[in-house]
Amino acid sequence: MRRPVSPSRLLSATAVGAAIVVAATVVGGAPASAHGWGSPGHGHDPDAGLTPRTSFTMAADGSSGATQGGEGIPNIDSVKKTIATYYGDPGTGIANRTDSPYIREMRSIVARQTAQLRQIHDRAVRKGEKPAIVLDADDTTLWTYDMEVADMHFVFDPAEQDVWVQDQRFPATPSMVGLVNTASAMGFTVFGLTGRNDDQKAATVANLTKVGYQGFSSDHFFTKWTGVGTSQQPSYITCATASCTTVEYKAQTRKHIEQDLGYDIALNIGDQWSDLQGGYADRNLKLPNPTYYLPSADLPGVSEPSLAPRTHFTMAADGSSGATQGGEGIPNIDSVKKTIATYYGDPGTGIANRTDSPYIREMRSIVARQAPVIAAQCAVGRAKHSNPAIVLDADDTTLWTYDMEVADMHFVFDPTEQDVWVQDQRFPATPSMTSLVSIAQRSGCTVIGLTGRNDDQKTATIANLQKVGYPQFRAEQRGTQTYYTKWTGVGSSQQPSYVQCATAKCTTIEYKSQTRAHIESTAGGRYDIVANVGDQYSDLTGGSADRAVKLPNPTYYLP
Repeated sequence: MRRPVSPSRLLSATAVGAAIVVAATVVGGAPASAHGWGSPGHGHDPDAGLTPRTSFTMAADGSSGATQGGEGIPNIDSVKKTIATYYGDPGTGIANRTDSPYIREMRSIVARQTAQLRQIHDRAVRKGEKPAIVLDADDTTLWTYDMEVADMHFVFDPAEQDVWVQDQRFPATPSMVGLVNTASAMGFTVFGLTGRNDDQKAATVANLTKVGYQGFSSDHFFTKWTGVGTSQQPSYITCATASCTTVEYKAQTRKHIEQDLGYDIALNIGDQWSDLQGGYADRNLKLPNPTYYLPSADLPGVSEPSLAPRTHFTMAADGSSGATQGGEGIPNIDSVKKTIATYYGDPGTGIANRTDSPYIREMRSIVARQAPVIAAQCAVGRAKHSNPAIVLDADDTTLWTYDMEVADMHFVFDPTEQDVWVQDQRFPATPSMTSLVSIAQRSGCTVIGLTGRNDDQKTATIANLQKVGYPQFRAEQRGTQTYYTKWTGVGSSQQPSYVQCATAKCTTIEYKSQTRAHIESTAGGRYDIVANVGDQYSDLTGGSADRAVKLPNPTYYLP
């Protein structure tokens, strides 16, 4: 006697049938154009389209994180590599003092400006004026790269900065000693105007003298008040003390130099746009500095569009464009951080918004586009008995690391601290991905994990996945391995025979592509990987998958 079909079985059969219809109309057509590359079958170029973006639009205030999408935000690791290339830093955080694209650009900028000094000076004298030149300190006259990168790793620490200041550790900014000394000898009065505070004035002037500058004196060097003792806001600065901006402080000090002290500021030089905004200078010279950004609003009623940061950038993921783009053409790292924060709905705490953000909305859209196609491929594979599978990376593909990367590590990866997070199973699910994985499994695919986490982290990773809504992930299914982690080289955790690369130099692409080939082999279970999902291009490159789905992640880059 034929048994009646239960409603749940009927629903499942209907879903599979619908997926097969989708497969006939979608899978056989062109591949998705956004966040999904490749078409079914293994005859096409497996790496077609799997290259990072190189053109970016980014506002300095971070607002473009709401409009550009994850792939349109400069990846912070690529930005760091680009900056390192520009400064001739081999990866130590120490700039090359002899030659680099930065040194060559500074030499060119200073040569052009020095050639104009005599004309500028003589014009002012003919008009009966006392010509002056005003210069910022950090990265205008004193070079902070080694502190910012080798010491602070792009995470500013005011207490540590004060140690460097008081110890007078800073070298001169390349080519600037010659410019300042030439101007001083020519008859310009040299003024310093810095955001360093009054307690740092003596050490700053001493540091400048130590590295060869002539013309700086304490009387002509302006530092910012501390609000303690005699270090109070001067009467010529009229902004509210607690909210006085850089532009207000510097512009009103320049006004004081001109109107109260009787000088004509013929040239104002700074590495930040906020050093230059607000007027009271005949001409401005912007020096390049992508290592930090000090924003400050225009003065009320003042519009200076020429004194605004660049918004369009060309950047290669490997950092090589640091040799070609020039300092203004490199995305400023602080602006990149703010853009990333906007994208993840992070209010500045390093904690992503778990409810709504441009990132969450983009992930929802990607999954909505990809899920029907993947479901169709899974259903067709099951109908054909081809053993379909979907392979997924862990970090920022199935488990979301933003809070660790930003709030805890401040974009400076610490493998020991990462292991604490892994073993504690602290990671939430990547937005919308539990739905994609569930749909794939229900449509007939085996769910397989493939991550760069190591064998010692496998148990905790699978437990974390199951805890946050992925019951489909298991170490083994039907007698074959279905969660792959990387060997440690200790004890039984050794490089498997199916991965053919030099152990010490095995790249992510070698490890992952050869593991996917193994998964599709007889020894690995003879699965057909209908979709490979990852947040890094190195998760996807190298073939052995019918379809590659790239998820957005500007918070790190694994080449």
